[in-house]
Amino acid sequence: MRIRTTLTTLTLAAAMIAAPGTVMAQAAKGPRVIALVGTDNLQFSLTTITAKPGEALRVTLNTKSMQPKTTMAHNFVLLAPGVEPSGFAMAAAMARSTEYIPAAAKDKILVATRLAGAGETVSADFKAPTKPGRYIYICTFPGHVSGGMKGVLIVK
Repeated sequence: MRIRTTLTTLTLAAAMIAAPGTVMAQAAKGPRVIALVGTDNLQFSLTTITAKPGEALRVTLNTKSMQPKTTMAHNFVLLAPGVEPSGFAMAAAMARSTEYIPAAAKDKILVATRLAGAGETVSADFKAPTKPGRYIYICTFPGHVSGGMKGVLIVK
């Protein structure tokens, strides 16, 4: 009986791995990668990202710049629903020591990367919100939101 149970368990596990679309096969793929580029013109290469509720995502952000990191760097900050991007960016501009992420406002952020200077790439893994809707993402480096460095994650 013990051998049969073990064989049945192994057969079931093998079938789950081999069958496309199963939970185990999907988990083996890992998160869907969203590749972003930030440039000196204060733009993300993608201003709209779509995702399914709860989908596993990995945002990678590469900075293309001719300037030093102290004067031009980018991050990806996904804001919680209802957070006003310009107001958040103003508070973030005062948080240089924490890479422009205000410690008192962490509850207003769903996910954030570190800053990436010229030629650097940063990433963050997260699950898309489970509630369908529009979620704003921004770069919190001073002046970048007002320059247009923002986008929307659409969960549907």
